Amino acid sequence: MADAHFLAGALTSAMLVLLSTTVVVNGLYEDQIKKFDWRSMHVGAAKHIHVDLNHFQPRLLLGTHEQVVASICPKTGEIGWRQVLEQKARGDIKLLQVSGFADDSSDTAAAPVGTHLGFDMLTVQGHAPALVRGWNTNTGTIEWEWSVMPLNTERAQDAHWFYSNSLLYHVVPTWRSHLEVTAYFGTSGHTTGSTSKIMAAWIKPESCLLSGTFFVCVDGKQLISLDLVAKSTQVIATTLDTEPTSKVQALAGLNGVLVVNRKLVSVNKAQTVCDTLQSSSYAVGTFNYRKIVAYGDLAEGVLKIKAAYLDNCAPVPELDQSLTFNADYGTPSLRSFDCKLKRNGDGKSCLFVFSTSAESIVAVQQNRVRWVREEALANVVDSQFIDLPLADSEGTLENEMKGKSVDATGFETDIASAFLRRITTQAIQIKSLFLHVIGLGPPPTDTQRAGLVRDSFGLHKMLVLLTRSGKIFGIDNIIGKHHWQLYLPNVVGFGNDENMRLIVQRTSKHFPLQPLCTIVAKDLSTGNGVLYRFNPITGRAAEGGLLQLDYQIKQLSLLPEAEPDFVKGILLLDATNKVHVHPKHATQLADGMYLYTADVKTSELAGYFVKYAGEKLSTTPIWTVHLCGHNNEQKIVAVAGKSSIEHVHSQGRVLGDRSVLYKYINPNLVAVITQAPDALHKSILNLYLIDVVSGSIVFTMTHRKVRPPVHIVHSENWLAYSYYNDKVRRTEITTIELYEGKTQANSSVWSSLKAPMMPLVERQSYIIPTVVEALRETITERGITNKHVLIGTANGAIIEMPWALLDPRRPIASTTQGREEGAIPYIPELPLPTENFINYNQTIARLRNIYTAPSGLESTCLVVATGLDLFVTRVAPSKTFDLLKEDFDYILISIVLVALTSGSLIVRHLASRKLLKQAWK
Repeated sequence: MADAHFLAGALTSAMLVLLSTTVVVNGLYEDQIKKFDWRSMHVGAAKHIHVDLNHFQPRLLLGTHEQVVASICPKTGEIGWRQVLEQKARGDIKLLQVSGFADDSSDTAAAPVGTHLGFDMLTVQGHAPALVRGWNTNTGTIEWEWSVMPLNTERAQDAHWFYSNSLLYHVVPTWRSHLEVTAYFGTSGHTTGSTSKIMAAWIKPESCLLSGTFFVCVDGKQLISLDLVAKSTQVIATTLDTEPTSKVQALAGLNGVLVVNRKLVSVNKAQTVCDTLQSSSYAVGTFNYRKIVAYGDLAEGVLKIKAAYLDNCAPVPELDQSLTFNADYGTPSLRSFDCKLKRNGDGKSCLFVFSTSAESIVAVQQNRVRWVREEALANVVDSQFIDLPLADSEGTLENEMKGKSVDATGFETDIASAFLRRITTQAIQIKSLFLHVIGLGPPPTDTQRAGLVRDSFGLHKMLVLLTRSGKIFGIDNIIGKHHWQLYLPNVVGFGNDENMRLIVQRTSKHFPLQPLCTIVAKDLSTGNGVLYRFNPITGRAAEGGLLQLDYQIKQLSLLPEAEPDFVKGILLLDATNKVHVHPKHATQLADGMYLYTADVKTSELAGYFVKYAGEKLSTTPIWTVHLCGHNNEQKIVAVAGKSSIEHVHSQGRVLGDRSVLYKYINPNLVAVITQAPDALHKSILNLYLIDVVSGSIVFTMTHRKVRPPVHIVHSENWLAYSYYNDKVRRTEITTIELYEGKTQANSSVWSSLKAPMMPLVERQSYIIPTVVEALRETITERGITNKHVLIGTANGAIIEMPWALLDPRRPIASTTQGREEGAIPYIPELPLPTENFINYNQTIARLRNIYTAPSGLESTCLVVATGLDLFVTRVAPSKTFDLLKEDFDYILISIVLVALTSGSLIVRHLASRKLLKQAWK
């Protein structure tokens, strides 16, 4: 009996555990993976490239400017493996040496049998300390590692490394004085002896470089060099025909050979070169067991590749190639090539790899582009979701509705015109359908052929991405297909740590007018502003395309819509505080506008009033705020305003006593965070909430013993920002909410000039057990859906955090009023459940920014996360309350409806028969 009771108790406990587990577990079904999201992986702009087609596993090894080491499949361009190294200067790749890559035995570092001291690839990164690592290129794993910590870290920033005869040399220059050269055994890190000091008073930082074992400096019309591995160091002077007009570059693969004015020049007497060749880029390789130099140049959109044997400078006609090169790829530069070793090869097995000014990696083989990697997407600086155009039938209906509203002059005329228009429209549609069936209809447009048609829920959009290199992409946000791309050369971001801007001047909602976007950037050579206007659906230039301005851009703002073309003008403030509007016909709309500027160097904010008089625009400075402090130590580290497309649905918050606490919704409020060193607290962060129309400071708060990185999100009446707490060594998030009180000053129009009363401020801080890299709020069409905060972390995850957990009004203890409001009791630590990771196992390397946009569904928000990788998805903070579930049983509901309809008809018939019989009685 006891055993039976024990067994029953055990079964009951097991069932309770099972039931509790079933209740709390929430995850992603396997068939939902990548159904509403996709990820694109990148490696960044190429810095070192090595192609090896004769390895038992053909490979293309890369070291990039984004501190990434990777292996690419030479056939497809897909990533075989990728290792993301340390960030910034610590991960900067100084040297990438591949074992056995060249014919010279000094490049070989194969391990003796039974040892692990060799390497497939060696990298040197950073300078303080410098990390030396040996890699297994088949698996992408580190075999061994050692480090060097220099005595003088400042001079080590300019250090050079090279590998020769199984030794790794560290060259540290002391400019205008001497060179310090230290040799290490490459695999162990042991020095071969003391550091040699070579006197060289002629070395300068702007004119010196390393070419193999030679340290070379340019001095007018001559090259002065030193052979750093020679037994007796001698200064070698090489005379040039003319003074270099461009930057001198070293040619990898040939010791002591440089590219000067498009020609090859050798400072190594043992190395001969073909000095008659002229090209912008060269690469050294092997063909038919003979060493050759290949070179490629772009002329009038045609890329021509040629090669010559190094021993006699005879041309190699088998390798001559010519192909049309897309201008949107940028200017190509030949970085590496390789050919499969065959006797009397025909050159068809050679693969040429180019890097371009648009940060693309292009592989060329057999007179065609084999594959392209768009590595510019590893540095996205701005993003916009653009609505797709309407289908033909919907566009016709849209025109009909517009015509109805425009042509209506009376009730009768409205009905008559609408009826005639509807009959005409339907006749045209029937005719079009008939012609389409018999094959005589008009061909579909390019956008319709590509499937770029607006869907019913507004979830299918064109994702336009602007990158650091000036390349713009139009990508399908559903499947990730690249529909178009264009490249703007010689454009960069602005000063003051501001990137280029992508602005939507006209959306796709104004059929039949095409949408219009504008890129605002700075010209690299002149420093003046640049505007490029284009159609975001097709990628073609619009409204004149490129516009070079004759002034520098200091600030910009978007104006209201301008009738009748629905184009929002761009208001530009130049360096002399003059204002300009593009397009010109929207100039009058700038009257009465307010602008503000924030200088991160001087920590000064200034406000301007724009006035239109005498057909001219002028600005008047109206306020200035200095945040630099009494000793000018405070520096602006973050500025955050509110989204211009944000809608506030509820203006108040219902309290437990059924009263309303009205939100302080100031659209002109901007959050500014400054940092300053402090003798007592090490570092101080100051938060300022400033009304940029009146210049008044609404609220300030100080955090002591905290420091950047700082990330901030500002929406409605609240803001949240993260920082690192140096005292307790953890990341924290502080949230603030602003309220007017239980009475509202003005429920319809907000005016900053009437000096509204100071708001009530609620604030609270939370501990988040991860490093925050980005913050962004969700946004929907009407603002009805609950707000969530998307938190991007250093480990590549995006956490969807409900505002209820970040609410600063969370009570310390559970109270009746708190329960009535639905407030969760305060707990310092924020939970990070895995089911809140919207990218589940799709890790985003080097996550930098998160962009959000509303969809056609009020419940759904579109999200794109950018960094080294690109991730696109959608979130529903309040669940999909306006959409049927995926497992909705359409068959069952159809059967029920048919049964109910049939039953009602049968009952109606029986009831009528019953009434008829009763009438005859």
